[in-house]
Amino acid sequence: MTDRIVSLAALTVLELSPPEMVEIAARAGYSHVGLRLIPATPEEHHFPLAADHALQQQTLGRLRDTGVRVLDVEILRLKPDTRIADFEAVLAVGAEFGASEVLVAGNDPDEARLTERFAELCDLAAPFGLHPHLEFMPWTDARDLIQAARIVEAAGRDNGGVLVDAFHFDRSGSRLEDLAQVAPTRLRYMQLCDVAGPRPDDMTEILRQARNERRFPGEGDCDLKGLLQVMPPNIPLSLEIPTRQLMEQGVSALDRARMALEASRRVLASL
Repeated sequence: MTDRIVSLAALTVLELSPPEMVEIAARAGYSHVGLRLIPATPEEHHFPLAADHALQQQTLGRLRDTGVRVLDVEILRLKPDTRIADFEAVLAVGAEFGASEVLVAGNDPDEARLTERFAELCDLAAPFGLHPHLEFMPWTDARDLIQAARIVEAAGRDNGGVLVDAFHFDRSGSRLEDLAQVAPTRLRYMQLCDVAGPRPDDMTEILRQARNERRFPGEGDCDLKGLLQVMPPNIPLSLEIPTRQLMEQGVSALDRARMALEASRRVLASL
């Protein structure tokens, strides 16, 4: 695992400020972090990193001091009324942090328009050296792997990618044989976690699990070995594993980050 990038995703330790997150990632043994520049929901606890210059400088200082690097920034939502030009400032901040990937959610039921906007975002991101990745999630308008791959291919931009998250791969009913058909150049990083039990019928419950209760790799029912064997070899891993129950039981962010990393190492060692 020494030659593989392993990144601590913001959702795993969402209570931490970005500088604290970098510090915890370094202490736990991660090479990279993912920074949340735009909150995923209006309710979530958020540090306004994209707008707060002092916080940016603190975070950059902590990155320099620890040697931890930034893998991706999140989360850009493509909605019916989105103006892609509005993302330029966020992309500039992401580039300043040295990120190479951008996490994108598709929240537009008009697939043709979503495809067009994704292409436009790729064009805006290209001069910054950034690669937008469309993440499929069953409650969004990029519901599964097949749809996300179709949108990214139709957008036709070299820097466009598909983000595979093990949770969404499982809960959207996506299939390994379809993943094997996706060009490896579209898969520049992935999100790793596990999930327990059969797929709920209720989308509200799937969403709750996704945001609050995932399992550490190897401690649930996902076919993570199968997934990792189909993905490009040594693909960078972003460990996105919210465990609200552990947090509420008083397990520290450092311990949760370490548990996530150790579990991931065990899964990788078993491949």
